[in-house]
Amino acid sequence: MRVWINRIVQIGLPLFICAIFLDSLRYKFTDAPETQVIFGLLDSWAASWGAAGLFGQTGLFSQYVIGSAELVASALFLAGFIPSLRRLQVLASALGLAIMTGAVNFHLFTPLGIDPNEDGGGLFVAACLVWLSCLTLLILKRQDAIALACALLRSVRTSR
Repeated sequence: MRVWINRIVQIGLPLFICAIFLDSLRYKFTDAPETQVIFGLLDSWAASWGAAGLFGQTGLFSQYVIGSAELVASALFLAGFIPSLRRLQVLASALGLAIMTGAVNFHLFTPLGIDPNEDGGGLFVAACLVWLSCLTLLILKRQDAIALACALLRSVRTSR
């Protein structure tokens, strides 16, 4: 029974994350009004700190950059279903965790708030659920994560 549940989690969580990430692309890549509100609020907030344009359409954290990162994470999750590429899901989980850590923090600690689009906080809840899903996958795949980190460290050491 435990193996069966573990299998469902390791298939279901990546698919859930992909569904959220890929669904958000239709808003980010089409410059939807909801996206304009969110990134506009964030850019105004950044401007108050002297970083105007940081979240603007050509900024370092624009909707296109964040959307592209979500697309890459989704591609890595899906490619990771191929047995020989399963470690890609570790990278996808780490990337997803980083993206959603930013999203959750911006919702909590900026004027964005948890309900910027007046949708009952659905976007914030989705960000939290994706964050928890990515963290869960990293914990479940911790041995792959450690092996991957060690391989990356070895490659950095030998490239010096």
